[in-house]
Amino acid sequence: MLESLFNPKSIAVIGASREPQKVGYAVMNNLIRFNYRGKLYPINPSASEILGLKAYQKVSAAGENIDLAVIAVPARFVPETIMDCVAAGISSAVILSAGFKEAGPEGVRLEGDIKKIGRDNNIRILGPNCLGIINTVNDMNATFAAGMLPRGRNAFFSQSGALGIAILDWAIGNRMGFSKFISLGNKTDLNEIDFIEYFINDPDTDIILGYIEDVVDGKRFLNIAEKATKIKPIILLKSGGTEAGARAASSHTGALAGSEIAFSAAFKQTGVIRAKGIEDLFDAALAFSGGKLPAGDRLLIITNAGGPGIIAADTSEKLGLKLPQMSKNTIEAMSALLPKNASLYNPVDIIGDANSERYAVVLNKAISDPNVDGIIVILTPQAMTDVENTAQIIIETSEKTERSVIASFMGEMRVRESIERLKARAIPNFSYPETAIAAFKRLHDYNVWRHAEEDAPISKRGMAGFDAVKDAINSLLQSGRYEAGEDTAMAILSHYGFTFPQREIARSAKEAAVIAERIGFPVVMKISSPDILHKTDVGGVKLNVNSEAAAEDAFTEITSNAKRFMPGAFIQGVMVYEMIKGGKEVILGVTYDRTFGHMIMFGLGGIYVEVLKDVSFRIAPVSRSEAVSMINEIKTSAILKGARGERPVDIDAIVSGISSVSALVSDFPMIRELDVNPLVVMNKGAIAIDARIIFERRET
Repeated sequence: MLESLFNPKSIAVIGASREPQKVGYAVMNNLIRFNYRGKLYPINPSASEILGLKAYQKVSAAGENIDLAVIAVPARFVPETIMDCVAAGISSAVILSAGFKEAGPEGVRLEGDIKKIGRDNNIRILGPNCLGIINTVNDMNATFAAGMLPRGRNAFFSQSGALGIAILDWAIGNRMGFSKFISLGNKTDLNEIDFIEYFINDPDTDIILGYIEDVVDGKRFLNIAEKATKIKPIILLKSGGTEAGARAASSHTGALAGSEIAFSAAFKQTGVIRAKGIEDLFDAALAFSGGKLPAGDRLLIITNAGGPGIIAADTSEKLGLKLPQMSKNTIEAMSALLPKNASLYNPVDIIGDANSERYAVVLNKAISDPNVDGIIVILTPQAMTDVENTAQIIIETSEKTERSVIASFMGEMRVRESIERLKARAIPNFSYPETAIAAFKRLHDYNVWRHAEEDAPISKRGMAGFDAVKDAINSLLQSGRYEAGEDTAMAILSHYGFTFPQREIARSAKEAAVIAERIGFPVVMKISSPDILHKTDVGGVKLNVNSEAAAEDAFTEITSNAKRFMPGAFIQGVMVYEMIKGGKEVILGVTYDRTFGHMIMFGLGGIYVEVLKDVSFRIAPVSRSEAVSMINEIKTSAILKGARGERPVDIDAIVSGISSVSALVSDFPMIRELDVNPLVVMNKGAIAIDARIIFERRET
């Protein structure tokens, strides 16, 4: 669908100019000097010829079939220019012109006009307010940037034109190759998702890179990104994630969430690799440039310097990588060929006076060792180091194996030429061992993602309990209530598999005593009122009530407190609960992100959740395997798995709880926030103690 954008047989530059300082001149000049092979049509009502080519007053006057229009005219003329493109049968347009929604209300109106024209006439639009587009495969540079990218296998899109220019210049200076370069601009039509989808099947692209500040359609992004990352790595730099101006959320989950967290969750769920900065973006791309993914996380480090080897080993341990010993046969074969004082374990230290032959000995044996999935080769340029030949040996060794081989040639002057040789043969090289180890970790994690088995999230639509929940929610909303307190929330959640303590409502002090005795002491007592959601705040909760007399006193105190703090509240009575002992408290929650929709939260529960903030998030719907990842992600997960000899809690019960909350909000999207806090998880099973649900307010 985007073929006319990337592979046009003809291009009209509307606003082409003979003045070198004009954007229209720069675009025409780039297309000509970088040898674009299609036909070019400069469009300018005041010129008969531009850069040796016949010019036309308007694109429809050219009388030819033109695939792509590149527009560089003032914003106010763009709508009529697009209409002329429609009349000429053009199917794609790149609008370089600024002065649209970034410029104020009039710009917003103009952008709305061109969006409607494009949609109504089936013409795809890149921009406006963008730098343009490059396809190195056909030598098309339809930008006003100063240079042309080297050819390569990376595709890159950027929401910032200025950053795009800087990255383009960096890539030229560092000879990093690209297949495509796209400046997204205001994204009035085409956006990052369209290009990710295109690159899935682009034979000239192996790695998808991008800089984004937002996502136009969160759900579509999740769908397309997940499909793409199963085929090609996506590495994104995302900015604009501060919480300044965010709304004040009323639930625990809402207070801990935010757009930055939503993007992090979305990237994890779709296998997108998130870069920490511009340098990290290209470090990640470099890691994948070798085209090989390790089968496992077993890494062998080879070094001619002890310090860098130790640093590499420390980094490996921090990142959770294994540093295995090679097999006995491999070690014995190497020991006969290496100096006595060489360390044959991992890291393999071949000593500072090592020449290229020592590297060859270890590499030739290591690439066939059954205990090794990848190799990091560290080289420091000491006086006797044979840098050039060592680089050649690494190249030759890498070509003989499917294992990942990554170099870390440290230094600058003496290693520069050899690094270029490695780069030319697709051997990733990093100046520091820590970065090389992190690169291997990324390759391993991505390979795990690609081969992970997918399991479908659950839903209760059409199953028992769904209609009961639907009726309960409809009744609540029709009465003008948008928050479900504990009792209603418990009723809803029980249909989705949650178990709650035995409970019964008391409407008098005497009845409270009778119920408490029947349930069994000790009990918990809470005010029951649809108008009181924060019961503790009004003195509406009593714990560890352990006698009939105490139950009567608690009833009187709780109701008195509620009437004093909230005199207008409707009080149904006092709920008497079975008091749950033992287990570990966790929290399950939901909040709503405007880009991606419902986010599911998990963490340690009770009063500590907002203090520790040790929580994980995913976008709904969440599968059981993602639920397991959420549990493993929190720092305190060891507490749940049995720390210091304690018995582990029922992890499967937590997984079921996360999956059920995900199913509930997927089935009933009008839910905006939800807390189950705490969910007490036992060695077998789990019991939810408290819950509340907040719904979207309907427009009246």
